[in-house]
Amino acid sequence: MIYLSLGEAVRQGDTLYLDIHDNKPPLLYLTAALSGSLVVFRVILAFWMLVTTVVFWKFATAFSPKKERLHQISTIVFGILTTIPLLEGNIANAELFMIGPTILAFLLLIDKKLEAKKVFLAGSLLSVSTLFKVPAAFDIPAIIFLWLVVGGLNLKNIKKLAKNTLILASGYLLPIAVTFVWYQAKGALGQYVFAAYLQNVGYLSSFRPDDVREPFLVRNLPLLIRAAITGIGLTTLFAFRKKLSKQFIFLCAWLLLSLFAVTLSERPYPHYLVQSVPAISLLVGILFSQKSLEQSLTVFPLGLALFVPHYFGFWHYPTGVYYQRFSQFMLGQVSRAEYFASFDKKVDRNYAVAKFIADTTRRTDPVFVWGDSSTIYALSRRLPPIRYVADYHIKDFSSHEEVLKSLETTPPELIVVLPDSPAFQELSEFMGTKYIQVEELHGAEIWTRIRSEDRK
Repeated sequence: MIYLSLGEAVRQGDTLYLDIHDNKPPLLYLTAALSGSLVVFRVILAFWMLVTTVVFWKFATAFSPKKERLHQISTIVFGILTTIPLLEGNIANAELFMIGPTILAFLLLIDKKLEAKKVFLAGSLLSVSTLFKVPAAFDIPAIIFLWLVVGGLNLKNIKKLAKNTLILASGYLLPIAVTFVWYQAKGALGQYVFAAYLQNVGYLSSFRPDDVREPFLVRNLPLLIRAAITGIGLTTLFAFRKKLSKQFIFLCAWLLLSLFAVTLSERPYPHYLVQSVPAISLLVGILFSQKSLEQSLTVFPLGLALFVPHYFGFWHYPTGVYYQRFSQFMLGQVSRAEYFASFDKKVDRNYAVAKFIADTTRRTDPVFVWGDSSTIYALSRRLPPIRYVADYHIKDFSSHEEVLKSLETTPPELIVVLPDSPAFQELSEFMGTKYIQVEELHGAEIWTRIRSEDRK
């Protein structure tokens, strides 16, 4: 809903990061802007993932030729894990959009005839992945590691490796540089760099807020330990490069690096794990299709892939119940309100409030929701008079004083106060003098602005 809210801001002519805020690169918001609604956003995701699945199958066949059973198993696993609610495959998250360009880039880079233009194009595709979400960049070392494994440490290969890496980096940096130029022209370069890149550094270990005051090494020790484990794993793979196939080594390296990216912030969101799904799917394909030493060895990387979400307490969502309640709704066994309530009791309230806003205001009229607000903004296609559409953004990056100043400068047509977020004193006083309550829906108070002619 945050993505759709920022997408609506783009549709209304606002500049991302300057006029409206979130902390991801722009492509996801631009995709949301293209969709304009939740339904179309999900349709775009469905087509995107169909194409991504075909690209994955092409990659599997090119990476391990003449192993049809491996291709079939891997593609089925990939299709399931990127679709079902277990890893939030049913939601239009950045990870689902970013893995497609990454896989396509790797498909180009494993070509035996590695031409400079292919390397450059692959770099640009990896940049597209990063412009959906920054952790995609951590997949890049996997292909460089593969080049090193294939060619070895001899001088000739080091020169070739350096050349290809430079071309790859050039292709990677170009699209990102274009976005820098664009936002500089819009007067938003500083806000863009801070929000989309620098601010994400704050996500590191953000689920351990008590460590903020600790020294750098203490605060980031878990991250450094994970980096060391990743380094040891890559070193071990390189040491056994003559005893293992380059395909197996690459998949293990890709999985290691993606798991490192997945655990950067230590946040337990299931969709983070989607970044590791391509490597996991191919390793599962090896496990169930080959009779070799590597078939047995897959238990180690796959065991690690299971251990990481367990250790960090990643959430997971039930799959069977999701489709069961949809079937009940589709067959008319439950009402619309009951179906909404099966997700969360707030859902029906949010739709009701959003409908009221849409029916009583114009598309360009600012509205302000105090509370968990992004859903209402997205459903009503209305925007606040401040930069933030999520309540946690206000808590993290703003203040009551700044919010009140913005409301006084650009008075919204409506103010909604949600029942689980009582208005702070200054906001209550502001509403009491300039607004009047006109509706209450499921406990949500809706206040409309008193105009000068109304006072008369």
